[in-house]
Order: sequence, then structure tokens, then C-alpha cells
Amino acid sequence: MDLFEYQGKLFFSRYGIPISAGEVAFTVDEAVAAAERLGCPVVVKAQVLTGGRGKAGGVKVANSVDEVRTHAGNILGLDIKGHVVGRLWIEQASDIAREYYASFTLDRSAKQHLGMLSAQGGVDIEEVAATDPDAIAKIHVDPVEGLTEARCREWVAAANLDPEAVQGAVDILVKLYEAYVDGDADLCEINPLILTTDGVVKALDAKVTVDANAVFRHPDYEEYDAIQHRDERETAAHDKGLQYVGLDGTVGIIANGAGLAMSTVDIVSQVGGTPANFLDIGGGANADVMAGALEVINNDPKVQSIFINIFGGITKGEEVANGIIAALGRVQIDAPIVIRLDGTNAELGRELLQPHLSETLQMQPTMIEAARTAVALAEGTK
Repeated sequence: MDLFEYQGKLFFSRYGIPISAGEVAFTVDEAVAAAERLGCPVVVKAQVLTGGRGKAGGVKVANSVDEVRTHAGNILGLDIKGHVVGRLWIEQASDIAREYYASFTLDRSAKQHLGMLSAQGGVDIEEVAATDPDAIAKIHVDPVEGLTEARCREWVAAANLDPEAVQGAVDILVKLYEAYVDGDADLCEINPLILTTDGVVKALDAKVTVDANAVFRHPDYEEYDAIQHRDERETAAHDKGLQYVGLDGTVGIIANGAGLAMSTVDIVSQVGGTPANFLDIGGGANADVMAGALEVINNDPKVQSIFINIFGGITKGEEVANGIIAALGRVQIDAPIVIRLDGTNAELGRELLQPHLSETLQMQPTMIEAARTAVALAEGTK
């Protein structure tokens, strides 16, 4: 789950990371009142779950309360990459001497946490990586060993941060790693991490993504779920507890397990089709789950065929088959369906499905044959 900037900053502040004083505002009057309490100059910042706010006119410095009123009125309701601004962060302005970049995320291939630090902040890290990759100092952190202050100091030295910023940066990086791990985050990014003209290092921005699966450890994270940007399909799937990402293709996809769902998306593309979604129903495939998945996909008008790709593991093949049969009896499906069922007791599952097969409910023995059939049906060539 992605957090708004102000939520990310408040998240950071729990771990002692210094931020500028600020207040959230939902109306122009609230923005003006916040500026009066904070004292001008302030920065009026759009709160949206996307980048490019500054270029879109969503970040403005206000030297007076009148300017706050003007900027707040212009920014509220602004559309930034499809995200309409409904809240602002009013923050005390900072006198910036230097801007840096710092982040922690997971390097899945290395099975370790990855820290990135650069003396070039305030711009997209992808741009720095493309134009000057040596400007990014990277470290891998073993989750068992953790990150020590001594290692942080070596990391800061490798990034060539200004001498007056070293101690402040070390302190913040140790706390940023703690926030990243303790907060069950997928990403903790500060861009820019700034050095002020009076020698203070602090977070001027915050980009935080927390793991939705960790909500049981952090009950307060439930408030983040309500702000996630989802289209109608994704909202319906979320309400049913399904892992769903909407795409723009014509082949609806249902699979059990994120890896298999991603592979199914890939193989549909490989055989010339266009996936309409990524939908992971998890380890089970009972009637309720399958019916919910079919309802979500069936409500997508672009879907011309549905590919159900199930590998039975703990959930046995006959249970999967019975779940599909029951679901089809509960949901009126408009698009033809292709099923590929493999794994534990798959043969028994296929036997149960056999009497129900027709031109609109087909079964194929392999993943690639099923993908080709689903794509052909979507294109109206079969």
C-alpha cells in the first residue's frame, strides 16, 4: 500500500527521522489556518499517490497567507496523472544547501535488503542511474545481521556526501532502515534528503510503500487501505479479498499463486494475446473464491475469453473442479472459458469437469495450449 507524502513523513517521525513541521488540509480554509499556525513562508504540496507533482503545478511556495489561499485553491481539484488532489500538506519552507537521495527496498534476487544513497538528489533516481550510475552508492543488508552505524558511515563516505552532512545522514539512515524493517515496508525513500543552510539534515519528501499482508501486525495501517487508487474492477476484487491488477487486454486470467498468475500473463502475451488482468486467487480455489473471481472478470467489458490456470497443491484437483463447477452454476458468464488443471489429483479433477465441457467451456492439457485456445477465442478465430 502506497502512502501519501504526509503519511510517510509521519511514519518516519515515529522513528526519530527529522522532518519539517507541517499540517494536512482538505480545504482552502484549513490550508490558510495551517499556514497561520506554522508561519510563512510555507510550501503548499498536493497529496497524490503519483510522481510529477512539481511539474504539474502541485507544489508551490507561499510567502504570505494570501498566496497560500491562492495556491491551495488552484491545487485542490487539480488532476495529476489521473489522480485528483483532495488533500494538501502545508509545510514550513526550508533553506536548502544540498539535496541527496536515500532509500531502502528489497532486492529479491539477492534475498537481501538494498540501500541506495546518492549525492544527487531531487531528481528521479532512474535518471541518475541512466546518466551517472557511479553516483549511486549501494549496499546489501543481511536481514539477520542488520545495519550498523559503522557500516552506514562507510556507505555515506562511498556516496561522497558533504562533510557537514555526514553525521546527520548516518543518523537518519540507521533510523530509515529501522523504519523500513520494523514498519514492514516494501520501500522507504527520501528524495530529497536535504542539508539546510544551518547544517541540519532532514527528510524533505517521503515515499513509503508498506506490505498489505502485514496489517495484522499494524492495525493502524488499515487507514492506508482506504486511500489506495483502484479502478472499479480492482475495487470489486479487493472487496472480495482477491489479488487483482487490471490491464487493458481481452483475455481474463485466473490463477492460484502470484508466480503462476504472472507466468500466465506472460504466456498469453507470448502466444500473441493481450492479458486483461492479473488475478491471483491464492492457495484455494473453492466455489466462493472462484465465483468471486469470475464475477470480477465478467464485469470487465473488454474480456473476450477467460483462461483459468490452476495447479493443485494443498488444494486437490477434485476440489478445484468442484469449485469451478459450483461457481459456473452461480455466475452467468458471457465469455468462453478455457481451463488448464494440473497438480495433485488433477486427473480426477479433469474427469469431474469433462461432462460440463462445451464450445464455451473448454479444457486443454498444457499451459501453452490453453493460452493459445484462450487467445484464439478472444480473437474470434476458434
